[in-house]
Amino acid sequence: MQKLPAWPAAVCDLVCVLVFTLVGTASHASAGSPGHVLAVAAPFLVGLAVGWLAARAWRAPAQPWPTGVAVWFATVVLGVMLRPLFTGGFAWTFTLVTAGFLAVTMIGWRMLATVARRRAAS
Repeated sequence: MQKLPAWPAAVCDLVCVLVFTLVGTASHASAGSPGHVLAVAAPFLVGLAVGWLAARAWRAPAQPWPTGVAVWFATVVLGVMLRPLFTGGFAWTFTLVTAGFLAVTMIGWRMLATVARRRAAS
């Protein structure tokens, strides 16, 4: 089974965070300012970078476990913890939506990639 290079995986994770940010800001009618969108995304991008480093995700970037879960966990936890420094406060409902959306997207693309690689190999 061929290993996925790190850069497409990093781009996929980046897209997941940016889509999360764009959908969230649009649903709260605050998508007009690119600066605001960046401020909302920033804590999660920091969490994503730390997650990639902590998990050494470049070694097996498309593995749902443990790579995907570790990167997702760091993105959510650090993003939610850093969020008050960038844009807003803390809300449990926001945390649950964040965790759910990013789990479905960040772990989900890895699961789809794993299935596709297994099918291609057989």
